Amino acid sequence: MDDDVAVPAAARLIRDFVNTFEPQIDDETLTSPDRLRDWFAERHLLPAGVHLGQADLDAAVTIREGLRAVLLGHAGHRADPGALDRLNQALAAMPVAPRFTADGHRLVAVGDTPLDQAVAGLVDAIGECAADGSWRRLKVCARDTCRWAYYDASRNQARRWCSMAGCGNYIKMRRAYAVRTGRAPS
Repeated sequence: MDDDVAVPAAARLIRDFVNTFEPQIDDETLTSPDRLRDWFAERHLLPAGVHLGQADLDAAVTIREGLRAVLLGHAGHRADPGALDRLNQALAAMPVAPRFTADGHRLVAVGDTPLDQAVAGLVDAIGECAADGSWRRLKVCARDTCRWAYYDASRNQARRWCSMAGCGNYIKMRRAYAVRTGRAPS
């Protein structure tokens, strides 16, 4: 839905990770540890042949939903404190450290599990987004039934929906109907 040309690679990685679950249609991409491994491998965060277990999948989903809560906060809504607590607990269990090279630095896993390695790549991407100013531009749709992550490339960073044609139009039509009928939108 975003113009991917304008989306920095690190922001695209975070957005795409959050969008591995589409709440509006209850579509889960990460249905097994193998699907999780494949998703990370396609993005060069893990080697293709590593083994991930159910606990890894559960932790990744917890991190994803915690990130969705953070991005909801970026969109001006109250983030679920429980999701944030679970995110922080999951990330605390997977410590990362900076690794410096001649070209700069990146965050790498202190732990040696494959999930530690993949999550270090996600956390490094968040750091890149914070450094380049794109972190606050990552948001989730204001439509309660959608919650799709998107990159807000608008000049004033005031975009509220994943797409104006879909969710934005739906919300505006509901509000207009409520005004005409004197009812509060549900």
